[in-house]
Formats: sequence, C-alpha cells, structure tokens
Amino acid sequence: MNEQNSLLSSQHRVLDLCEGQGHLCGKILGDLGADVIQIEKPGGDPARKIGPFYNDDPDPEKSLWWFAFNMHKRGITLDIETEEDRELFKKMVSSADFVIESFEPGYMDSLGLGYAELEKINPRVILVSVNAFGQTGPYAHYKATDLVLMSMGGQAFMAGDDDRPPVQISYPHAWHFAALHACVGAMNAHYWRELTGQGQYVDSSGQAGVVWTNMSANVTWDLTGVNVTRGGAIRRIERPNADGTTTELIARITYPCKDGYVFSFFTGGPVAGTRFKIFVDWMHEDGMAPNWMRELDWVNEYDAATVTQEFIDRKDEAIIPFLKQYTMMELYEDAIIRNFWLVPIGTPKSVFEDKQLAYRKFWEKIEHPELNDTLTYPGWPIKQSETPWRLQRRAPLIGEHNEEIKSQIETAREMKVIDYPSKKKSEQIFEGLKVLDLTWVGVGPITIKNLADHGAFVIHVESHTKPEALRLSPPFKDGEMDIDKAAFMANFNSSKYGISLNLNKK
Repeated sequence: MNEQNSLLSSQHRVLDLCEGQGHLCGKILGDLGADVIQIEKPGGDPARKIGPFYNDDPDPEKSLWWFAFNMHKRGITLDIETEEDRELFKKMVSSADFVIESFEPGYMDSLGLGYAELEKINPRVILVSVNAFGQTGPYAHYKATDLVLMSMGGQAFMAGDDDRPPVQISYPHAWHFAALHACVGAMNAHYWRELTGQGQYVDSSGQAGVVWTNMSANVTWDLTGVNVTRGGAIRRIERPNADGTTTELIARITYPCKDGYVFSFFTGGPVAGTRFKIFVDWMHEDGMAPNWMRELDWVNEYDAATVTQEFIDRKDEAIIPFLKQYTMMELYEDAIIRNFWLVPIGTPKSVFEDKQLAYRKFWEKIEHPELNDTLTYPGWPIKQSETPWRLQRRAPLIGEHNEEIKSQIETAREMKVIDYPSKKKSEQIFEGLKVLDLTWVGVGPITIKNLADHGAFVIHVESHTKPEALRLSPPFKDGEMDIDKAAFMANFNSSKYGISLNLNKK
C-alpha cells in the first residue's frame, strides 16, 4: 500500500467488532486504505455461517459472504466479555482511529466500553454503531432481520405486483444500507477530527437507511395522503381531470426481449413524443412499425398528459414483437447510438461479462492460498486520480493475525499531538466548505445534500433553458404541476442555494 496514494493510510486503525450486520462499513474503510482489524469471538464470527460457500462446502473458512465483506482486513480473536481480553481491547483502542460495532444497544456500555469510556482512553476515537433502529427510541431493542428492516423502512411495500402481497428483494440489502450510512457518518466525523482533534459517536439506523431508498414515496404520502403503489413490471399513472376526478393509466416499463428483459418508459415525460419518434424510426428500419405509428406526428401531436389506456395498449402490441428479435445488449448498444432511453435488466452473469466493467478493469483477482485458488472480486467503483484504490488482502481466516496484532499492541504507535485550530462544538462539520453542484435528478443531488446538511455552502446550478427533470416529476404541492412545487426535487436539494445559468452561452 502506497501511503501517499490512499485517502486513509494504514496508519489509520479501525477496530471492527461487527458480527455480520455492519461488515461493509469496515470493508469500505479498508477500501480507502485503512488498517482494519476484524475482531471475532474465539471460534469465529457468526457471519462465517452465511452462504453461499466455496464449492458448496459449508465451512466457516469458505463463506463467500465473509470473503466479500471482509477483504482488506486482518483478523484477531478476542472475547471482550472476559476481563483479560477486554483490557487487551482497551490497549488497542488507545491507538485506534475508528471502532465499529453492531451489538444490542447498551451492550458496549455494559462492558465499560461505551463511547464515554473509550473517549477517556482516546479522545480522538470515533465510535460507530450499526443497529436495526438506532441506539434510542421505542424500537431500539427490537430484533430485526433484513426483511423486518425492509418492511419497517417501507421498501418491501413497493416491491412486487400490486395485486399480490409484497415480496422480498432477492438478496439482503437493509443491513448494507445501514453500513453504508455508518461509513458516511464515520468519514464525516473523520473530517471533523482532522479540523479539531475531537472524536465523536456515530449512530446508524438500518430502518432510517432503508427509508432513503424509497425515493419520492415518503413525500408523496405527506402531500397527497396516498401511498405509492407497487407496480412490478408496470407503472400506474394518476392523471388529474378538469372535474376534480383522476384517471388511472397502466403503463409497462419492463419489456421482454430475446434473452431477458429491458427497461424503458415510453408513455410519459416532457419529451416522450420526441423520444418515441426515434424508436418508431428504429422499428421502421426493420419493417415492423405499423402504418398508424409512422403516420403520427409524434413530436407535435403526441401528448403524454392526454394519452389513453387504449393508445398505450395498442403501442405495446407493436413494440413487444420488435424487441423480442434482439438480445438485451443488442438493444442497449443500438439505443445508445440512437440516443434512446433503454437499458438491459442485468443478471449476475451479464454483469460479470459486461464489456464496460472489463474495460475499466473493475474486477480484481485475489489469491486464496488456503484454497489453492484465485477468486474474482468486484473492485472499487470510483476512479480517484490522486488517491486510487489499492487491494490489500483477502478476508482473514479465524485468528489468522493473532500473534502479529498482539505483538503490535505492546508497541502501539503514540497518538500524534497536534495543535488544532479552535472550533466550537456547535459548529457544523462542513461549515466553510463551498460546493458548486452541477448534478441533477437523483444520485448527484442526494450525495451533495450530505455536505449541505452538515453545513457546507452548496450552490445547485440548473440550466436556464431546460428545467431540472425532477421539477417535472410528481408529487406536487397542492396537486398543482409547477416547477417550483415538485416535492421530489425539494427532497433531494434541501439545504442548498440555487441558481440558473445558460452554460452554452459564453
């Protein structure tokens, strides 16, 4: 590991006490370069029993789940319920930068290892708790599986077909949401520590993390009193009528093709007619566009605000046979050339074979000498010019680094004494940071919102000639479609300042 080319260096020590639920948090800190020590009870972490397993052998040293979420880490076995190992852990804390845990709320305090005590040992330490419902509140001590959190966070309600019960997302995600938010909180706290020298406590709730996956569903209920219904392969559109009633339309968003499915929304949006004209021309090249489609002036005559269910069904009858001629990737690559919005619904196999990921050298090979094999892992999805990702090691075996780590404890590094500038505890973490936000729709704005919510001065820049897409997306305050009343837009851009510019004009 090149110390100069890491966001966190190996001098940043992470003690990871998580038992399955929060392992992704420590893994990401390891991705950033930190020295992460996974602390397991003698006999191994319960997460080692999570499958699937290498060669389908249910061995605690062959869990692919364990491999995936504990790469980079070194491993030591400690039982912090015993006085001897508890004292050893405290010595480790004295030179640690982060401690991550996922125990029952109050458990660490009961052992004399809560933040109040760890802070006395090391004022710079950041304690991160990853829990189902957070450390406080009426549900704090409730148990939760992934399905419980997905349900309590509202996400399960929106998964599946609306004429059937909710369904569980195939692979458990909820605890990973909790771990991701915990990692963001840890890095926020780290930034604060670099300014002030002060550690702090980070409390991450799995339920709250799931809520943020609901996109506009929460604000829809708040403004309209109506729950967003699950639609599976369709989207339900509630269109208001002049007499105060609404008309419900059912529009397909998932279409079958030769080897799977593709996603596209043909019916709505401010430029639906222009977009659909491209697709009709594409169909016509294959001789599969019916006369009524070719004769319609899509740009000037098609209006998504007045389209009927009969029209939608007739359109799909023509579209589906055309799409079934081609594979997902054939459709996707042609759609890119034509500047048409259509994407494949990937499978693990198609993702693994994806040409784009291969070109960016996304996949990483890691040797497993104990298996006499080399396995392929997902790499770091972010390319950073000055602090690139570095692969450190495969996940540890049970107690693999016991002697190495214990010998280092006795010669632990002394904490640096730095003269930090005076900064009141009441000030927000990113106060004084200035951010120009040129992103739009979802991922960018919600990422930058974290900085704004913690005090950064963020200017959200929009086009002077083309409205931000979310300004045209429901729900709208008072039920009135207006670019300044879109709750979806407001939800992702609160705490920011706004300006509109024509960036094409010199």
